[in-house]
Amino acid sequence: MVSPATRRSLLRVRAMDFLTSTAILPLLFGCLGIFGLFRLLQWMRARAYLRGAVVVITGATSGLGRECAKVFHAAGAKLVLCGRNVEALEELTKELSASHATKVQTHKPHTVTFDLTDPGAVATAAAEITRCFGHVDILINNAGISYRGAVQDTTLDVDKRVMETNYFGPVALTKALLPGMLRRRQGHVVAISSVQGRIGIPFRSAYAASKHATQAFFDCLRAEVEQDEIEVTVISPGYIHTNLSVNAVTADGSRYGAMDQNTAQGRSPAEVARAVLAAVGRKQKDVVLADLQPSLGIYLRTLAPGLFFRLMASRARKERKAKDS
Repeated sequence: MVSPATRRSLLRVRAMDFLTSTAILPLLFGCLGIFGLFRLLQWMRARAYLRGAVVVITGATSGLGRECAKVFHAAGAKLVLCGRNVEALEELTKELSASHATKVQTHKPHTVTFDLTDPGAVATAAAEITRCFGHVDILINNAGISYRGAVQDTTLDVDKRVMETNYFGPVALTKALLPGMLRRRQGHVVAISSVQGRIGIPFRSAYAASKHATQAFFDCLRAEVEQDEIEVTVISPGYIHTNLSVNAVTADGSRYGAMDQNTAQGRSPAEVARAVLAAVGRKQKDVVLADLQPSLGIYLRTLAPGLFFRLMASRARKERKAKDS
């Protein structure tokens, strides 16, 4: 009679014989080879898509926008850098022009200075942007402002200011540049949203509302222009280690002036910029660039909203208590 130990040993030997048989190993290596080839072709197609493309980046003078300018420039894109600070734009242009850390042909960036919250300035800027290279291939709506405050303390002017910068400005610029893309039946619109465009957290009402609106608008746009071969990508990062919280507005419209702990521990803007480059190159439609906790929050809001609301209420109590102490 065969003992259990012997039986297990025989089963292991048979399993190894099966795995190392001439039928299994070629199949395994063949699958790995096909996967590797697919990823290589995907990478090559993404690089070809970006090389020589006219890419417009708003909010290019700092943070994520500045890092996006670096990675798209290194990929061989023709950049139009937009912002309110002409000196900062010129400094970035000089830095990019002096950079030689790339094997592809690069192009000297153009700059367009304007205030995204001024509708008249947006229309004029769109015409100037188009004149730089004759058309726009990719528009990256990156410029934005953050907010910290309680709903009951926040003036309506602050809500409007955040909405003008984060929602109406990008929408106005997109609408101004979209007709040219439609005529060419070629173009790509990118919206840098936020995880807070998916979930609302306490003391971020104006910011979360503007990003929820952004998500909805560009989701609708994607559906409407798909038949015209226009790509739309919404990218929702989590916390990024930038000055976004430092420059945030508060309930009375003043500058927040401090870096939150979550922001300080966030991803580097260079890392997020590389992820944005990859998402655009692959023409992904909707991307969440966040760690486990905020990503779980998105699913929890959908699958167990009651639990999500209790967690957010608990967070609000803790933040209010910490502020009062």
